[in-house]
Amino acid sequence: MTATPPIILTFAATDPTGGAGLQADILTQASLGCHPLTVVTAITVQDTRGVEDFMVLEPEWITDQARAILEDMPVAAFKVGMLGSVEIVAAVAEIVSDYPDIPLILDPVLASGRGDDLATEETLEAMRDLLLPQTTLITPNSGEARRLVEDDEDVEPPDLDTCAMRLLDMGCEFVLITGSHEHTPQVINTLYGLEDQAHALAWDRLPNSYHGSGCTLASAVAALLAQGVDMATAVKDAQEYTYETLRNGFRPGMGQFIPDRLFWAREDASAEAREAAPAEPDDEDSDGSAP
Repeated sequence: MTATPPIILTFAATDPTGGAGLQADILTQASLGCHPLTVVTAITVQDTRGVEDFMVLEPEWITDQARAILEDMPVAAFKVGMLGSVEIVAAVAEIVSDYPDIPLILDPVLASGRGDDLATEETLEAMRDLLLPQTTLITPNSGEARRLVEDDEDVEPPDLDTCAMRLLDMGCEFVLITGSHEHTPQVINTLYGLEDQAHALAWDRLPNSYHGSGCTLASAVAALLAQGVDMATAVKDAQEYTYETLRNGFRPGMGQFIPDRLFWAREDASAEAREAAPAEPDDEDSDGSAP
C-alpha cells in the first residue's frame, strides 16, 4: 500500500474565488505534500475585490463535521482560519482540547483584504479566552495583532514586539507577526517564542496586492509541522514558499492578485516543454526558407 501523506484538518470559511479560505488551504497543503481535511465554518459571498456577505454555520454542524473525520483518520496538525461567531469559537476550542498533542496553527481572519469586518468584539474575546491558550502558532498581520491585544489603557497602538509578548502571555506558544501591512521598504515577518528570541526575516515588497497570502503562509507552516519539521525551519521554509506563490501570482478578476500555490508545477511543465521543443537552427546553417 502507498504510505498515507500527513493529514491536516482545517476549520475555515469557503472562498468561491479560490484565493483565500478553505480553497487556499487545500491548494497549499496539497502542494506541500499533505492531505487536507476540511470543516466548513461559514460560506462567503465574495470576489477578488472583497467580501459582500457571509453566513456562519450552526456550531452543531462544526462539531459533527469534525468529529466524523477525527474518528476516522489520524490528524497531524490543525489549521484554523475564519470562525465567524462566539459559538463556533467555543465549538472548535472544545474539539481541539481533546487533542492537546496535535499542533494548532491559528490564522486569525478578522477582516477581508478590503477591510470588511469578519469578527465581532465578542468573537475576539472568545478567541482570547478559549483558543489562544491552545494555540501552537498564531500568524496575525500587524493590524490583527494590534486588534487582538488592544487595551483600554493604551494611549497609542502598541508596537509589534509588545503585541507579540501579550499574545504569548495569553497562552500562544509561538507568534509570527507578518509585516505586509506596515509601511516599510521590505516586508518583515518576525517569529517570537524561541527561547525569548525574536527571529526576523525580510522579504522584497512586491508591487501588487494579494488575496490569500495569510492563508497560504499559515497553511504552509501547518503542512511542514505535520511532516515533523521544527518550528523555526517550518516558518522559514513556509515564508519562502509563500513568497514564490506571490511572485508568481496572477490576476484573474478585477481585484487583487491570487497566489499561485502550484507555481512549481508550471515551472516544471515549462522546463519540460523547452527541453522537448526542437532546437532552433543556427543562423549560419539556415537558408532562411519557411519550413
